[in-house]
Amino acid sequence: MKRKIILSTVLLLILSLVIVPEAESQQRKAGLTGMSFLNVGVGARPVAMGSAASSFSNDVNQMFWNPAGMALRDERYQGTFSYNDWIAGISQNAAAFSYNAGEFGTFGIGFVAFGVSGIPANRQRDFGIPEIDEFVTDGATSATYDYQDVLVQLSYARYFAERLSLGVNFKYINQSIDDQSVGAFAVDLGSVYEIGIADWKIAARMSNLGSDYKYYNISNMIPLTFSVGTSARPVQTDIGSLLIALDAVKPQDGAQYYHIGGEWTFMNTISFRGGYRFNYSGTKTDQGGERLSVDNTIEGFSLGAGINATVSNINVRVDYTMTVMDILDNVHRISVHFGAR
Repeated sequence: MKRKIILSTVLLLILSLVIVPEAESQQRKAGLTGMSFLNVGVGARPVAMGSAASSFSNDVNQMFWNPAGMALRDERYQGTFSYNDWIAGISQNAAAFSYNAGEFGTFGIGFVAFGVSGIPANRQRDFGIPEIDEFVTDGATSATYDYQDVLVQLSYARYFAERLSLGVNFKYINQSIDDQSVGAFAVDLGSVYEIGIADWKIAARMSNLGSDYKYYNISNMIPLTFSVGTSARPVQTDIGSLLIALDAVKPQDGAQYYHIGGEWTFMNTISFRGGYRFNYSGTKTDQGGERLSVDNTIEGFSLGAGINATVSNINVRVDYTMTVMDILDNVHRISVHFGAR
């Protein structure tokens, strides 16, 4: 009976990833969601593999991707710190910690800060046009202002069967621009199932199911996203192993995207990674009726590397990733991961 309930839950989640986005896409237009920092990948390793991270497991950083992958088997705890030198002077800092409570599951807490400070402020309040002046609401007086997004989340994951883990995130999201601040709550749900051959896994996740947020009288949605993914190690030798991963990602307000990545690990010590995200080019019709190609992201391929070591019975991994950007400077990420039994 328990097995039937678990399998039914997984099937319903997978069906929701396939059916619900199609229905919603008929009602939503692209570009209507906000809090876009939630779409910026956290962690150097998953981003290096093209963000095809839904089916990764046994990793505290998975609370930012698929919470089911946070479930720990052997280690007692894990922690991670990440820094992302994002575009236009914006930085992303993230930290997470998880604790394995045995049969009670794995508990975690995560934090993301995303923003930039010291932006010059134009405080013009009198335009000489009454119809416009009456709508000016800027009451701040400083010469500069800050933009800051903050995410705080509590996470839980557990193996409900030998090969099946389920997970959930409870999120509080805050965005502040100058003297204005708004907040929202959201939930993530995820599952990872291990096939048992060649480290093959399949996964499904739903991210950012939550409340809208409002600036003045205008409501905005947070970016609800549905994903399914798989990964496997087709090559495993004494010298090294090859991991390949593929995700299909369906945002609520956009087309379906595909993420693919690979990782070669040598002697379980040094890893080399690469990845790419497909189908981010759409079309739009200009005033003359001509259909033009429009890119939904300026991100190109990603390349990265990592090194593993054991220091005083603590497993430490340092990862680095560079993402090529189409117009702006390339983006660099670095992460430090640690865990102990």
